[in-house]
Amino acid sequence: MICVVDYGVGNIQAFMTMFKRLDLPATRAQCAADLAGATRLILPGVGAFDPAMQRLNQSGMRPALEAMVLGQKVPVLGVCVGMQMLATGSDEGQLPGLNWVPGQVRSFETNPMAAALPMPHMGWNELAVKPGSRLFSGFEPDPRFYFLHSYYFDCDDDADVAATAEYGLNFDCVVSKGHIHGVQCHPEKSHHFGAGLLKNFAVL
Repeated sequence: MICVVDYGVGNIQAFMTMFKRLDLPATRAQCAADLAGATRLILPGVGAFDPAMQRLNQSGMRPALEAMVLGQKVPVLGVCVGMQMLATGSDEGQLPGLNWVPGQVRSFETNPMAAALPMPHMGWNELAVKPGSRLFSGFEPDPRFYFLHSYYFDCDDDADVAATAEYGLNFDCVVSKGHIHGVQCHPEKSHHFGAGLLKNFAVL
């Protein structure tokens, strides 16, 4: 069962609609008890880093999520700010991240290569996918996904980077560290490309 973590931040219904269309069983979790029996986890997120981390910490679900992801090795997919929360921390805020994929979330505006570009980075962009990424199994070259963000994930270890995109600079837009995955783009808004990624995640 795929479980979408509903901690008050993120477009939960968009994921539920996508999974229904794909005929994949999915539920939402609003408390720790709702996570029981989940075999896949989706951690969505929108907005700013610190408020998202605060909402997750206050939800009462973080200990259960950590036990499932770090202890039981349940696959998880962080999306947008949900991906950024996987990092060690963010230049956008002061709170520590989950540190499930070591790295720092950085601002495009403070990078000289991107500072003059419109913010946020919004719209469709091609992904440069690394060979062997299971999230993109069966994909055509250079898949296109929808983005909406002003901060990007900067992985500590290049081995954890599954795909990059370009917006002034090449930035890490998909991370995979074992069973822990994150995508900066929005698969729930990316038509057949997003559907394919979510289907692949469902069978990892």
